[in-house]
Amino acid sequence: MSHKPQLHNQSVSLPAKAAINLSQLSRISKQNGSALVIGVFIITVMFLLAAALINVLNDADQQISVEVWGTRALAAANSGADRSLAALFPVNGTSGNCAAQTTWNIGSETGLVGFHGCQVVMTCSATTTNYPLNNMTQYLITSTATCSTGECDSGVGSESSCVRVSRQVEVEARD
Repeated sequence: MSHKPQLHNQSVSLPAKAAINLSQLSRISKQNGSALVIGVFIITVMFLLAAALINVLNDADQQISVEVWGTRALAAANSGADRSLAALFPVNGTSGNCAAQTTWNIGSETGLVGFHGCQVVMTCSATTTNYPLNNMTQYLITSTATCSTGECDSGVGSESSCVRVSRQVEVEARD
């Protein structure tokens, strides 16, 4: 025996506050999906802010790297000037020489870890002045250090990973 439920036609009365006005129902149906649009907009804005923050952090990281390599290049240039002065005015009192140009691979020749990838080019020029009472020679020593890291000279497209910094120091001395 099969029993089918029977539907009764009964009307249920709603309280006055619970009655839904047709105009309110129409307004609610027009607002469906607006939360989705607002959500997508907020996610997009947050994504753009995150991308901008990542770019700012990458730029700051690269600036610090350039600053460190610049400090190394300045120290290497100062060391090159000191080396040229030591060759020009030896401590033992012998006669020094003013070499026109000397190249020094400070990192590989000294074994100092902080100067790997640094090369110093030192130049020296002498000018003799003849004043009536004194004969004097003036020297100008120029020390240019270039420090680099990454794939600077490996070929096409290598400049994107290359950091190359150069610093120059000039020293004047007289004899």
